[in-house]
Amino acid sequence: MTSPDLRIDGERLLDSLGRLAQIGMTSEGACCRLALTDEDRAGRDLVTGWMRESGLQVHIDPIGNIFGVRPGRENLAAVMTGSHIDTVRTGGRYDGNLGVLGGLEVVRTLNAAGVTTRRPLVVAVFTNEEGARFQPDMLGSLVYAGGLTLDDAYATRSVDGKLLGEELDRIGYRGDAAMPFCRPEAFVELHIEQGPVLDIEGGLIGAVGDLQGISWQEITITGQSNHAGTTPMRLRHDAGYCAGAIAHFVRQIARDMGGSQVGTTGAIQLHPNLINVIAARAMITVDLRNTDEDLLKESERRLDAFISALADEEGVSISSRRLARFEPVRFDAQVTDLITRTAARLGMDCRPMTSGAGHDAQMMARLCPTAMIFVPSVKGISHNPAEHTDPEHLTAGANVLLHTLMDLTER
Repeated sequence: MTSPDLRIDGERLLDSLGRLAQIGMTSEGACCRLALTDEDRAGRDLVTGWMRESGLQVHIDPIGNIFGVRPGRENLAAVMTGSHIDTVRTGGRYDGNLGVLGGLEVVRTLNAAGVTTRRPLVVAVFTNEEGARFQPDMLGSLVYAGGLTLDDAYATRSVDGKLLGEELDRIGYRGDAAMPFCRPEAFVELHIEQGPVLDIEGGLIGAVGDLQGISWQEITITGQSNHAGTTPMRLRHDAGYCAGAIAHFVRQIARDMGGSQVGTTGAIQLHPNLINVIAARAMITVDLRNTDEDLLKESERRLDAFISALADEEGVSISSRRLARFEPVRFDAQVTDLITRTAARLGMDCRPMTSGAGHDAQMMARLCPTAMIFVPSVKGISHNPAEHTDPEHLTAGANVLLHTLMDLTER
C-alpha cells in the first residue's frame, strides 16, 4: 500500500512543463506546436524519451496516439491518464501539457517510492486534440474510441493542404499498436480549467461532472462584388454584410437562450477584401455549445432558420459545412466523487464543475468510466501566451491525480 503522505515533486513537474514549452516557442512567448508539424514531432520525441527514462513501455498506434505503460502486479485492465501536447498557434504552456506531464510525474513519484500498483498504469498522448491544423478536434481520441475510421482520419486535409496520413508518416509517428491499444478500467484527465470560475469564485480543484456539446460549422456566402460608392444599398448582394449579420445573430442566440448556451464566430474571411469593394464571398465559422443536447439542437435550428431567411432577403447563396459535432457528455459519477473525496482527504477545496471546452476525456468516456480534474486558470485566459496557473495549483492538481490514480489502480 502507498503512503497517504506521498506527494509529487512540484519542481520537477514545473521543469518538465518549462522544457516542453521551449519547443515551438514564438518570439511573443506563445507555444506553437500544431499537430504533426516538426515542432509536434520534437515535442513527441522529448516526451517519449522521458517515458522511456521512467521505465515505461512506449507504444504508438496507427493514428499516432502514444501510450506509456507501467506494468502492474496483476494482468488486469489498466487505468489510463493523459491528454495532448499539440497546441493552437498562440497556445500557452499548460493546456494539454499538464495532463500528460502530470501523468508522467505520477509515474516518477511511484518509481521513487518503490510502489507497484495492482493494475497497470498508462500515460497517454493523443493526436490532434486542438483541431487547429486538422479537423475535427479530439481527432486522435475520437479514432481511438471508434468514432472515426482510420481511413477517414488519414484522408483529412489540414488547413495548409497536407493529408493527415502523409504527415504522420513524415514525422515518423504512424505506429502499429492495436487500435484501440487497450480498453481502460478508468480514465482521468488533469487539465487547467481554461475558464474563470475557479479563479474568480474561489476553489483549488474542480471535479468535472459533465462537458458541453459542441457544434462547429463553416458557412460560405456568395454574393456579388460591386463598387462601394455607386451601388445603392437596396441593390446590393453583400456577402460581407451577411457574415456580420450571422455573427451578430450567433451572439443573440446565446443571449436569448441563456443558461449554458454560448456562441462564437472565430474566423471571418472576405473576398476580395478591399475597402472600396462590396464583398463577393465570405466565409465565417460558427461554434455553438450547450450542456443539453436538446438545447444545442435548438440553437442549431435557430441559426439554420436565420441563414435561410437572410439568403432570401439579401439575394445571396449560403452553404454550410459541418466541421465537428459532439453531443454533451456526462462523466462517471463514481470517478467524479472519488476526485472530490481525494481532494478533501488532501485538505483541498473542491467544487463540482462543467467543462466548456472539449477534451480527450469526452471521447474516452465512450469506452470506460471517465472524469476530469481542473485547476484554476488565472483570469480564465487560455489559448494565449498569457495563460497561467500558479505553481502551487499545478502541484495540487497533480497530487489529486496521483492519489485518484492510486485508488483506481488498486481496485
